[in-house]
Amino acid sequence: MKHTGIMKALFILRKTNKMGIEDIKKLQHERFKKLFNYGRENSEYLFKKYEGLAVEPNYSEIPISTKKELMENFNQWITDKDVTLEKVNAFMEDKDNIGRMFLGKYLVCTTSGSTGIPAVVLYDKTAMNVMDAMSFVRATAHKEDFWKLIKAGGKSAAIYATEGFYLGYSSVRRKQMQNPRKAKQLGIFSVFSPLHEIVSKLNDFQPALLGGYPTAVELLIEEKRAGRLKIHPVFINTGGEYLSPELAQELRTVFGCHVQTNYGSTEGGMMAFQCVEGHLHINSDWLIIEPVDENRNPVPDGVLSHAVLITNLSNFTQPIIRYEISDRVILYKEQCKCGNPMPYIEVEGRTDDILYFVEGEEKIGIAPLAIYALLKETEGIMRFQVVQHDHSTLELRLEFNSSHKHQEIAEKAIARVQHLLLQNGIKNVQIRRSNEPIARDERSGKFKHVIALKK
Repeated sequence: MKHTGIMKALFILRKTNKMGIEDIKKLQHERFKKLFNYGRENSEYLFKKYEGLAVEPNYSEIPISTKKELMENFNQWITDKDVTLEKVNAFMEDKDNIGRMFLGKYLVCTTSGSTGIPAVVLYDKTAMNVMDAMSFVRATAHKEDFWKLIKAGGKSAAIYATEGFYLGYSSVRRKQMQNPRKAKQLGIFSVFSPLHEIVSKLNDFQPALLGGYPTAVELLIEEKRAGRLKIHPVFINTGGEYLSPELAQELRTVFGCHVQTNYGSTEGGMMAFQCVEGHLHINSDWLIIEPVDENRNPVPDGVLSHAVLITNLSNFTQPIIRYEISDRVILYKEQCKCGNPMPYIEVEGRTDDILYFVEGEEKIGIAPLAIYALLKETEGIMRFQVVQHDHSTLELRLEFNSSHKHQEIAEKAIARVQHLLLQNGIKNVQIRRSNEPIARDERSGKFKHVIALKK
C-alpha cells in the first residue's frame, strides 16, 4: 500500500478545505470504497465477515463491528501478516517504547478500556501523516492565534497521563524522538506529578500553547489566580474529556486567551475540531460517523444517540469500518455560521470528578485522569470505579479479568493510588476495596470511573 507523505497530506487537506459539502461527500465515498475493498481483500477476518455482500454494498448493509469482536480476532483482522497481537503486547511491555515505531513502521496506541476491553490500534505512516496534517490545518479555530503562536516561539505544553500507550502522549513522544531539535518545543508534563511541580515546570518552560485534559487544566486556575503560575499562553486547547462551557469561560477569563477543545478517539484519530462558533466539526473527508440508538438504528439529526459508529478512512492496517464506540453525540447537518460545510456534533464526554483532599489548611486536587490511568494500567483489572465519600475516604470497586489473585491485584491497585496521593502530599486517606457493583451514571447511562460524592 503506497503511503501518503506529510506534504501531500497537507496539500490534500488545504484543497479539501475549499470544497463544498457535495464534493466532500463524493471524496468520502471514494475513500470508503478504496478502504472497504482493500480490507476485504487483505484482512482474513473481514473477508469472511463480508462474505455475500455486493462488490459495492450499500453502506448501511455492512455489518457493524465491535471492539470485543475485532480484538478477539486481531491476528486475522490486521492486514499486515508480520503483525500479531502477541508481538504487539511484547512490544508494549517496555514503556520506553511509547512513541517508538513497532516493526519500524507503526505507532502503537491503546484505548482507555472504559468498557473493560482495551483496543490496540496501529497507525501507519499515512494515518499518522493525515492526523498530523489535520491538526496543523484545522486545529486552530481562530487563525490569528496561529500567527500569535508562531510569533511567540511555537512552544507547546500538554499535561498527559504518561503511563500508557495513549494516542495523545504517544504522538508527542514520536515527534520528540523523530526530531530532537524540535523536541525542546514540545513539553510533556505528567498528570501524576504534584501540582506545585507542574506549575514550576510550566513556569520554566513558558509555553505559548497550553493543552491537556480539562480537569488537569482546571487545577491550574487557582494557581494562576494566586500568582504562582506565571505563564501567558496564546491559547488553550483541551481534549480527552468533556470541556463544559462554564469551565471554558472561566479559563478564558483567568488566562485571557481563547480556549477550545477537540474530539478524538484512538480508533478514529482526530475526529472533530472546534470552530469559532464553538461547534465541533467532523472531519468528514477522513471519517464517517453514524449516531445510533440502543438498537443500532440511525437517530435523527438533533437527537442524542446511544452510541456512535465510526469508519476511519485513513487506516488501512486495521480497517475500522462501522465500528461501535460508546460515546453519545448529537449530530447537526445544518450550515454553521463559521462557513465550514462539514456537519458538527455535540459530544456528551467523560464527566469524571476532580478529587479534593484536605491536608492541614491546604486543599489539594487530583485530576481524575491521574487515578484513571494508574488503575487502567494495573494488570488484572478489567474495570474499576473510585468513589470519594469524604476528604479522607476512597472506595475502590473492581472487576477482574482473571479468576484468581483478586486480593493481590486489589492490594496492588490500592498501593498505586496511595503512592499517587503521597506524591501529592496527601497522607491521611483510607482506601478500601468494596464489593459494591460498578454503577452507571444516572444521567448519561455511561460508567463514571471517578466519583466525588463530597466536593
